[in-house]
Amino acid sequence: MCEIRKCSGILVQNPRCTVAKLRAYGLVLQLMTKIDQINRKILRELSRDGRLPNTELADRVGLSPSACLRRVQELERSGVIKGYRAVLDPAAMGQGFAAYVTVGLNDHTKAAQEGFERAVGRFDEVRECHNITGTVEYLLRIETEDLVSYKLFHTDKLGTLPQVHQIVTHVVMGSPKDERA
Repeated sequence: MCEIRKCSGILVQNPRCTVAKLRAYGLVLQLMTKIDQINRKILRELSRDGRLPNTELADRVGLSPSACLRRVQELERSGVIKGYRAVLDPAAMGQGFAAYVTVGLNDHTKAAQEGFERAVGRFDEVRECHNITGTVEYLLRIETEDLVSYKLFHTDKLGTLPQVHQIVTHVVMGSPKDERA
């Protein structure tokens, strides 16, 4: 069984005990105390630059390097920080065209949704896929080289899926705020 104990106001778990194991045991626990103001500062700084050295991060949030590192490690272990990655420039990679696409399915079953999700998971052009509420089932973010390559994707890939009933494209003309960049 996973062991949880309280240490300095923070819930600490056995390092071999993952969040998935806790859920499997039926334990619904918050692995650390509330996300306080300092943790919010840490998260804000790391979301801007995940490669920020710990000493600089500590300086920016007003902690000692050791205290800052402990907090970051706890945020990682508890699953608040899921990982770090490179932020890519789509235009520099030849993916200068972006569109949001809503997709309505012709069948509202779990099997139809799973089939659609498997199919779009194989399409490199689909950068994001969200199951949403409303008049359609999915919102996709598509990135391609240009409008011509998007049309090919729309016609030859997305439009050929047997689950698809309706496709509506919203072309991105500009992104005055995009926190992914």
